[in-house]
Amino acid sequence: MREYVTIKQTINKDSLPYNLYQKAKRVGIWNPMDIDFTQDREDWKKLSKEQQTEVLTQFAQFIGGEEAVTSDILPMIMAVTKKGWFEEEMFLTTFLFEEAKHAEFFSLFLENIGVTEDLSHLITPGYKKLFDEVLPTTMGRLLEDHSSEALVDAAVTYNIFAEGVLAETGYWFFHEALSKANLFPGFISGIRNVKRDEGRHIAFGTFLIQRLITEQPGLFDRVQLRLGELLPIAQMLTERPEGQKITSLGIEEGKAMEYALKQLQTRVEILSRARGKTFEEIYRSEELVVE
Repeated sequence: MREYVTIKQTINKDSLPYNLYQKAKRVGIWNPMDIDFTQDREDWKKLSKEQQTEVLTQFAQFIGGEEAVTSDILPMIMAVTKKGWFEEEMFLTTFLFEEAKHAEFFSLFLENIGVTEDLSHLITPGYKKLFDEVLPTTMGRLLEDHSSEALVDAAVTYNIFAEGVLAETGYWFFHEALSKANLFPGFISGIRNVKRDEGRHIAFGTFLIQRLITEQPGLFDRVQLRLGELLPIAQMLTERPEGQKITSLGIEEGKAMEYALKQLQTRVEILSRARGKTFEEIYRSEELVVE
């Protein structure tokens, strides 16, 4: 017989997942269809072929990644449901909706600037390793294994690495290469919404890992080991042609990886703070609350 959490008790309105759920309802309802890409079409025509290829390579990684994570989040939703974590489940329903919307946003942008061809040839080996192998395998494990170890691996791979390191590095690229040059105003307005949504997703994954560490402090070592295993993928994703010191859009050699490593260190530092804290302190934490 199903156990109804909301019949046995009221929803915990003080919990961080519930707080994130409320924020998703309040600021996460934006529609990619409302974005005006008129100037973006004109900006696209101004770019050289080399610049267009650089932009499309970044977009190919992002749009494919958004579609992949939309599918791959489902096992995590099922896992927290099985555990009876209703507030977490509430937030994850917004998570799934937002990931699908992000894939739609990137697809609409490409359509509006007139890019309709298959971009699969731009997918890098690092991308294939993460989104075709590591992520689906790690997330799929949750269909049968709801252990703390499996949940930590999933949240580290999905929320901390794919979103908190790689996607954040992608936002950095869009700012450095496009926003600073006043290119693609429609896209930039939309990516701000995407980044805000992803901020809530990263906060949730961080909370989930911290919660599990409070129950099993030894899991922090597993977090560090997992991130160490994933780091080479970040290096593969930020590689550029040999001898290229600066890209056609002005990105200097090593800057993307430098930013990725900074993001990684920041995530590890935040996760380390869970050691020695109680479950109640994590559950009511204000540290991870985002706008």
